[in-house]
Amino acid sequence: MTAGRPKIVVVGAGFAGLKAVKQLSNADAEVLSIDRHNYHTFIPLLYQVVGGFIEPGLIAYPLRKALRKIPNASFLMAEVKQIDLENNHIITETGSIAYDYLVIATGSQTSFLEISGAPQFTFPVRTLQDAVTLRNHIISCFEKACATSNAMEREQLMTFVIVGGGPTGVEIAGTLQELICNCLIKDYSELDLRQAKVMLLQSGSSLLSSYPESLRKYTLNQLRDRGIKVHFKNRVKATFEGKVVLEDETHIATSTIIWTAGVEANLPQSEGEVTTASQNKLEVLPTLQLPEYPNVYAVGDLAYIEHEGMPLMGVAPEALQQGRAIAFNLKRQLKGKAPQTFNYFNKGTAAIVARNAGVAYLLGKIPVKGFLAWLLWLVIHLYYLPGLSNRCKLLGAWLKDYLLRERSVGLLSNK
Repeated sequence: MTAGRPKIVVVGAGFAGLKAVKQLSNADAEVLSIDRHNYHTFIPLLYQVVGGFIEPGLIAYPLRKALRKIPNASFLMAEVKQIDLENNHIITETGSIAYDYLVIATGSQTSFLEISGAPQFTFPVRTLQDAVTLRNHIISCFEKACATSNAMEREQLMTFVIVGGGPTGVEIAGTLQELICNCLIKDYSELDLRQAKVMLLQSGSSLLSSYPESLRKYTLNQLRDRGIKVHFKNRVKATFEGKVVLEDETHIATSTIIWTAGVEANLPQSEGEVTTASQNKLEVLPTLQLPEYPNVYAVGDLAYIEHEGMPLMGVAPEALQQGRAIAFNLKRQLKGKAPQTFNYFNKGTAAIVARNAGVAYLLGKIPVKGFLAWLLWLVIHLYYLPGLSNRCKLLGAWLKDYLLRERSVGLLSNK
């Protein structure tokens, strides 16, 4: 045990990790939050950075500001190299840190599903830097298209392929098509942007597989009505610089391959026995503790948890509830009480397809589509975005896009 008050270390400051730290504000313990960045990224809005809706800073909230009013919490910006579960130590590039209780909330990372060339030639969308890099690349493609006299090269530059038909793939496809048709068409008059193509490749037979069939059909129709080419039942075989090759040997010439097809747990290297499940997730007890280490919790995208016989999907509402639950259990342990079972309450899921078009599955029972679902998505994410100033700026950016069809694109930056 560490000297003085017990020490709780929370590795990762995503939705689950940050929520846990905040809920531990009145615990009789010292709380240390560790993350490789000094900001919390509001992941659900990454696709809007890609599509030029918003500037990157709107979804990056400073962690020291978030923890400012929590007297028993501190923050360390560091990369966790190894977790020694047997000896209760965390190894970072700056040294070793002892803990009495540990929360591992390191989230997920892109899985390229062992597709040849995918790590080298595709653009993932998992981090803020990923989103900024992709946005800059998209604008660069149109600038290069203006500069070339080669028709085939221009077509390749204006063809955008998205791999994966889940919520992220659908949202990027919709926002990218709107970016081209509503915004860029005003600035690139020398290009015939009717020739620009947005293609969505899904290996399965439908989009948004966790949603009811009526919402899946609605999503498909909305995307196709807006000119997005959606292809099913044809997996990506390999990717190269400048093209995608499908299993039926179809070759698609493109300068932009956006990868949203797979994720896996971002598990730090560990000394000690842990049990993993699908997507490299850690198996946990109903209390969210590791079976082998009762003083260690795994949470969010890192933990394999089932609800009504199905694994949780790894969305923000799940992570927030888990963060609250582990803080509650840690407080019980500090008082010598047994942790309690985590019970997930399914508030529902939602996704934006395009302007005035969204889908929502409320409480896991009620399907909603169209303008109401689109508006509901906006209200929910505006509410959960940290920081009043950021919310006001976000609302302004949305109104600008909705009323004027103008977005924050055109400049290449490293923001």
